[in-house]
Amino acid sequence: MRDLKYILKKRYDCSRALVIGINQYENASPLGYAVSDAEAVKSVLIQDLGFSAEDIVCLVDSKATKVNILKHFLSFTSEEIKVDDRLLVFFAGHGFTRTGFRGEVGYLVPYDADMNDLSSLIRWDDLTKNSELIRAKHILFVMDACYGGLAVNRDIQPGSSRFLQDMYQRFSRQVITAGKADEVVADSGGPLPNHSVFTGHFIEGVRGKAANEYGVITASGLMAYVYTKVANDVNSTQTPHYGQFDGDGDFILSAPSIDTSKEDQEKGIDSLMSIPYVEEARSSTSLDDKIEYLKELLSSEKSQIRLNDFVIYEVRSFLSITSEDNFKVNGNFSDEELLERISLYENCTKELGIIASVISYWCSDSELNSLSTIVSRASDRLIESSSGLMVWSNLRWYPLLLIFYHAGIAAVESKNYKSMVSLFYAKVGGSSLGHDEPFFIQRLSNGISELNGVGVFKRIPGHERNLAPVSEYLFKQIQPTLDDLFFLGKGYEEKFDEFEVLYALLVVDLRLQLERNVWGPIGRFGWKYKSQQNSPFSKLLLEARSIKDNWPPIRAGLFGGSYERFELAAKNLEELLGNLRWY
Repeated sequence: MRDLKYILKKRYDCSRALVIGINQYENASPLGYAVSDAEAVKSVLIQDLGFSAEDIVCLVDSKATKVNILKHFLSFTSEEIKVDDRLLVFFAGHGFTRTGFRGEVGYLVPYDADMNDLSSLIRWDDLTKNSELIRAKHILFVMDACYGGLAVNRDIQPGSSRFLQDMYQRFSRQVITAGKADEVVADSGGPLPNHSVFTGHFIEGVRGKAANEYGVITASGLMAYVYTKVANDVNSTQTPHYGQFDGDGDFILSAPSIDTSKEDQEKGIDSLMSIPYVEEARSSTSLDDKIEYLKELLSSEKSQIRLNDFVIYEVRSFLSITSEDNFKVNGNFSDEELLERISLYENCTKELGIIASVISYWCSDSELNSLSTIVSRASDRLIESSSGLMVWSNLRWYPLLLIFYHAGIAAVESKNYKSMVSLFYAKVGGSSLGHDEPFFIQRLSNGISELNGVGVFKRIPGHERNLAPVSEYLFKQIQPTLDDLFFLGKGYEEKFDEFEVLYALLVVDLRLQLERNVWGPIGRFGWKYKSQQNSPFSKLLLEARSIKDNWPPIRAGLFGGSYERFELAAKNLEELLGNLRWY
């Protein structure tokens, strides 16, 4: 199946909502403001967020039976719901928690519930599981009720930044509840008259108080705002629970219009938005455990053997899932197959890319070998030419490119240029036979150059007109992971560009050593070169020329530790940039 990000638009087609509020129960104690909360939320959706009244289902009191709630929720599984729709589900009423062998189980209490009969309640995870059947790319559950058993992740870390357009093209399922199990929901006393504490702060957040400096309101930003306000409200004894239970996108409640001018499409320009997020304990996953274990290994000089074993195991796992058994080089070419392979490669490479990033960022001299081992062993099987379709054969370098960018940008961020030496100059198979291109960077750039030559990356939707399509695509693809790991924020673009300039310079340098024609991979920094004042290339060149042999990349061993080699490569790359016909 094709990855949704290649299908989804940078906007919403239709905005839908299911709004529920219950004051008067058949068998449970009444509430005072649940109905007014529901009615106010419906009004806010229409007046402030542009929802159409016809696309909102509002169930209050006796209409909010279990059958009716589930009937209307499951109606969103119909073919009328499109992938570019968004869906908000709001519930104001009682919640209930029951403890089982595997932990707490949370329930919503419908109008006709019998508190002594669990079958009359709505189990929370029934809703989350059934949301898999709903095609809408973004679903946000807002639950003004307290209960336990809410399993969520923190795919977006505290303080993260995200590209606005990118969020529209990523799948997400998010939730925020008024409180956890055994907490009492404050049904009044909030910032707005006749509303609960939770819904009062929710409404104020939607009306603008949760907006960032650009006026954008995302579910992540709204959840952070509501969490902070409710947890610290003098009339509240509850702590909201929130997060994502599927996907890594973000429900956009309100955003300025997106500029899609021809120039921006060619350059891949997008707005990087900082997302406020409150630090809260998160569920541990296997990848989180690996990262923590890896950091422990890197913090001790006595762990080199275990670090090596860990890396070898991860590389073997990577080689297994990316083998030709899963990615055959034979067969016909199609855009659909290309996009599917790119998505699969990205999924298969995620963990090793993160591992390489962490090592590159934190490793000391004694641990550099683990980094070169990753790229050397992961590329061994790509050295020998294989029969089959050339594009599929060359596309096998794409996972290595992802790992390379992850680790390289991490090295730039930490100024650990010795990590870059290990990456760029890692020896690959075939060098013992006298091959004149023994380094990983040479083989990688050749493989990706072949793909660029036939315009493979211009076939990715949204990148057809990009001047540097592979660079623009990686710029947004890699950012969420590195921002979560290293909290790069808006400094990410500068680090990305610096890495690409060094990458191009080193390719040029190695080609000059072999007396080959001058060429280097030109990324986003190429179209920025026209503006000398903000040119990443010019900035790096100025820094290097000011301190020459003492420039950290030279001292670390890049360009053979020779400033003269750097200067020669820089002059040749500058000539290439000056001859670009992009303007």
